[in-house]
Amino acid sequence: MPIEKIILLTRKTRLELLIERFNTLGQAKFYIERSGADFADYEREREAYRAALNVVREQIDGLAKIHTVERGFLANFLFTNKDMVVAVGQDGLVVNTAKYLDGQPIVAVNPDPQRFDGVLLPFTPGEAANAVTNVLKGRAKFRPITMAQATLSDGQTLLAFNDLFIGRRSHASAFYTIEHGQRREVHSSSGILVSTGAGSTGWLSSCYNMARGLSAGSEAASLAHEGAAAAKPCGSFAWEAEHLRFIVREPFASRSSQANLVTGDITPDAPLKLESRTPDGGVIFSDGVENDFLDFNSGALATIQIAKRKTMLVVK
Repeated sequence: MPIEKIILLTRKTRLELLIERFNTLGQAKFYIERSGADFADYEREREAYRAALNVVREQIDGLAKIHTVERGFLANFLFTNKDMVVAVGQDGLVVNTAKYLDGQPIVAVNPDPQRFDGVLLPFTPGEAANAVTNVLKGRAKFRPITMAQATLSDGQTLLAFNDLFIGRRSHASAFYTIEHGQRREVHSSSGILVSTGAGSTGWLSSCYNMARGLSAGSEAASLAHEGAAAAKPCGSFAWEAEHLRFIVREPFASRSSQANLVTGDITPDAPLKLESRTPDGGVIFSDGVENDFLDFNSGALATIQIAKRKTMLVVK
């Protein structure tokens, strides 16, 4: 299907968000300086972003129709199969956008490489035209990134680029039945983390690090921490992997709950099935955004599996 339109996705900088919050630039400056932060750094970030956005606009002007969408309007924007996306922002903009797409290519641009690592942002502003042209001419390289999906028995669904969390809004224990493969248990825990390959270097890795430190003892954990910067994140796996991984956080064993089924891989043949026993406050949320959630209270059934959709990230 030929591309007819470029959706240019933008985001507000920290300074712009503060001005919205405090109404004026002067009040935002007063707030930042009173807190002891460097207001000039906020200004530098805004100017760098504006400059990068101008370069991208100049680069892609005339290549196709362009429609600019700010991140806050994503939930109400309808993408078509003739769109491609150019996202100018931090990694989180790609994560947030991916859940609204269904195979549309994403050219992700790092607006400030000196500030942002940009793991999901392979292109600089000056490379935008070449990346977009390659997509339009059908010669682009893609990295298909696996996503997770939670489906409730009433048909509601939720996608995740990095991870899903199933538990309670508060720090209280969640109660549920968990089933994976031929195993089934009743749990009381701090919730379940389900990670994609893209998310496996983040929250999932921290769970592995905690478990490794506990089992190895404080001395071994300290040695592991000293070499952690050069090591591959513990528990990480490929973005394209056709599996997800789940970890049960702080499972509690008692007369009425077990703690043996605490980790595993979710595959096309082995989804994760859950039944909530939590009276209220039970949720499934996506990518660390607590207001992007499904209610998961007593009697609700959820199936966690690999999403049919892939994030088609354009790469060099």
